[in-house]
Amino acid sequence: MAAQNRKAHHDYFVEDSFEAGIELAGTEVKSVRAGTLNLKDAYCAVKDGEMFLIGMHISPYEKGNIFNKDPERVRRLLMHKREIRKLHALVKQDGYTLIPLSVYFKEARVKVQVGLCRGKKNYDKRDAAAKRDAKRVIDRAMKSR
Repeated sequence: MAAQNRKAHHDYFVEDSFEAGIELAGTEVKSVRAGTLNLKDAYCAVKDGEMFLIGMHISPYEKGNIFNKDPERVRRLLMHKREIRKLHALVKQDGYTLIPLSVYFKEARVKVQVGLCRGKKNYDKRDAAAKRDAKRVIDRAMKSR
């Protein structure tokens, strides 16, 4: 796993997830292998029948010189056309958005797990935090026995 978007699970309910390829330059792939990417503020958008990843930061490769690209450039995601159309129809509904959940390698290819998400309200976040804390207390109590 090259990177995970932990904030996505905190801010959104993940309804479904999809796998997509990502179009990268050679120096970007080397930088991803080094683990220098950030998904914190990234999201996906569909435009003209293509899906794009916006806001993902890939640090420039140290030895890349003139071949390095802009770290925050818009990157195209590779999915089947019918999947993109299906996701676009779901995103047009109120409250849904496409958020990258993780970036990983599958054989030699870089893949992105895209989640179909619905935003959480503040009280939902508090409930989730309370459940997580209660579970942590129970686990610690069981471990100490």
